[in-house]
Formats: sequence, C-alpha cells, structure tokens
Amino acid sequence: MDGGQPDPSPLVPLGNVPSDSSMSLEQKTTFVFVILLFIFLGILIVRCFRILLDPYRSMPTSTWADGLEGLEKGQFDHALA
Repeated sequence: MDGGQPDPSPLVPLGNVPSDSSMSLEQKTTFVFVILLFIFLGILIVRCFRILLDPYRSMPTSTWADGLEGLEKGQFDHALA
C-alpha cells in the first residue's frame, strides 16, 4: 500500500445487474437454454463423427430389391409390361 491508492473493487456492479450478484429469472432461463443448446450440439458432433468413421453401420441391411415377390433381381423389364 505504498501509493496510498485504494484497491479497486473486484465486484463492480454493472448497469442494471443487482449488487448481490444474483441472476434474474430471465438470465437463469437463458443460461439453461444455452447450456442445453451446447449439449445438443455436442451430441450432434459426436453422431456426425461416428457416421464419418463408419458410414455403413448406420445403413439398413436389407435392400430395396429384397421385397420383390416372385421376381429375381435384374428382371424388371418384365414386371413393367
């Protein structure tokens, strides 16, 4: 304390923020909403990386040609007539 200057207060109230440093209901709701958005973003990033690493795992094992009744694969021109 050589200069005789007062120490600056680390908690300086800003504008309309209450001095007891409690958050309003609107601030709490916004904070929770932003946290949920970050969690959702993290889940999407993980899912996209899993699809990029193994793209064929997410595809169904059956194909569109499995549902043909009585027709062999490749004989589609007879089915159209």
